[in-house]
Amino acid sequence: MPETLQVALVGYGFVGKVFHAPLISAVHGLTLHSVVSSNAVAVHADHPETRVSPDLGVVLADPAVQLIVIATPNMLHASQAHAALDAGKHVIVDKPFTVTVAEADAVIEHAARAGRVLSVFHNRRYDSDFLTLQQLIASGALGEVTQFESHFDRFRLEVRDRWRERSGPGAGLWYDLAPHLLDQALQLFGAPLGITADIAVQRDGGETDDYFHALLRYPRLRVILHASTMMAAHDLRFSVHGTRGSYVKQGLDTQEDALKEGRTPGDAAWGDDPRVGTLTSVTGEQLTTRVVDGERGDYRRIYAGVRDAIHGTAPNPVPATEARRVMHWLAMGIASSETRTEIVAP
Repeated sequence: MPETLQVALVGYGFVGKVFHAPLISAVHGLTLHSVVSSNAVAVHADHPETRVSPDLGVVLADPAVQLIVIATPNMLHASQAHAALDAGKHVIVDKPFTVTVAEADAVIEHAARAGRVLSVFHNRRYDSDFLTLQQLIASGALGEVTQFESHFDRFRLEVRDRWRERSGPGAGLWYDLAPHLLDQALQLFGAPLGITADIAVQRDGGETDDYFHALLRYPRLRVILHASTMMAAHDLRFSVHGTRGSYVKQGLDTQEDALKEGRTPGDAAWGDDPRVGTLTSVTGEQLTTRVVDGERGDYRRIYAGVRDAIHGTAPNPVPATEARRVMHWLAMGIASSETRTEIVAP
């Protein structure tokens, strides 16, 4: 029986508290050993047995800790990943992996030298609707996909006082939500020929981008990625069209809301999405539409996969090299928006 891995979580803001700590605690073979935070009261209110230190160095020096999870502001990801690797720890970094491609390359090279597992928390690979869409495409139900539209829209007119909405490296909606949408598109279709992106600030008082619309060009396929904070009617998630049919899905995966509500990952209805999609199939001149039962989503699969990769019994579920591809297209999208041109793949 493999040993239980002792995990340290760096950061206990929204992402650390709502996503990482509950998922770590819910995966067999992992224990939330320590949290790096200046707010021990908040951590102990949720995890009374967990050790808390405001000093990352103290946690990295603890020989009991084997896996470090980095859930801090984006500009800290690279330096903290290097520190964890220097300490001989395995590492999971929240998305986006880093702020620049050069940072990503340096961390990947460091992990290779250290012989440690390095993974990135691209959790929306395990959304119910994305898993369902993967299955539909693989089955041939849509034929050759010719248009793929992916939305992650909200209605948040107020600019909040938090690092994601203040001007600075790695802030803004492009760094926050585009990694999810880009990663899903790259998983489905591979690298595009080019990208054309419009990244903008639309809200009054906004300091960083709160809107983007990107087009990924493939030989025949066109991929549209869109996110906005000013869409009151924001239900569309996927609109996918191919030579044999179309799949349309409304509403986001339910796991984030379940985590916000304090539900336990893996409970009886975990990962079920009541807002199922519809498949319109083409047979000759006939169109038929049916509801598609969704696959069950489960963000725990990243942590279970990293656990098994550390034990040497399974591949890394999200290799950092794949997250590096996302960083590349994030950078290409910024260049496109700044120059108002398509940026072609090298």
